[in-house]
Amino acid sequence: MKIVLQRVSSASVIIDNKIVADIQKGLLILVGIEDADTQEDSNWLVGKIVNLRIFDDANHVMNLSVKDIDGDIIVVSQFTLHASTKKGNRPSYIKASKPEVAIPLYENFVIQMEKEIGKKVQTGIFGADMKVLLLNDGPVTIVIDSKNRE
Repeated sequence: MKIVLQRVSSASVIIDNKIVADIQKGLLILVGIEDADTQEDSNWLVGKIVNLRIFDDANHVMNLSVKDIDGDIIVVSQFTLHASTKKGNRPSYIKASKPEVAIPLYENFVIQMEKEIGKKVQTGIFGADMKVLLLNDGPVTIVIDSKNRE
């Protein structure tokens, strides 16, 4: 699984001109799933994300996690994170999982995240044409790949 995590002051997801998710301070997480991904990848990522110390403490040092600040989270499916651009100018998405594989893992990822932070995690709608608005705070943007655990 690949994720792009952004620390936000606010974020929202709009589908068909309707706001389906809306948060203030917290995280916007884009999630890409490939066939090789497992529940273990999801578990590892959730643990990493909720404990990642990327929010400022009283001394303006990134020393607090989203759990520490009681922040909100939006999770959005993003198959294009698995784009291959090796050949030509049209990206290939062959590594991205089909919905029948990706949806259960994505849904479980959201459920795990809710258990870890102790509150509802907002989402987009899997496979929908979404408009994602965000005010990146920092900016802080981090890419994590569960297959590359450095």
